Amino acid sequence: MPLFAVICRDKPGALQTRLDTREAHLGFIRDSGIVRMAGPLIEDGEMRGSLLILEADDLAAAQDWAANDPYKAAGLFHSVDVIEWKKVIG
Repeated sequence: MPLFAVICRDKPGALQTRLDTREAHLGFIRDSGIVRMAGPLIEDGEMRGSLLILEADDLAAAQDWAANDPYKAAGLFHSVDVIEWKKVIG
């Protein structure tokens, strides 16, 4: 099954939105069963985005997953890119 990188950048000054929505986001990750790796992007010591690796049937399924993330629903993200990714090392 193909892998997809979901690269999300937060809106400036949105840390509180991220913190308020974090538990719902983590529950969504657990419940979906397709996230292979995930973690926040850190800038100046602060969480300001997300990088997730999904194992999904196709690009449309990965995009659908990203569109339903509670962070997305909360308006946290300035941008979201979903790109097929090939694991080479690790």
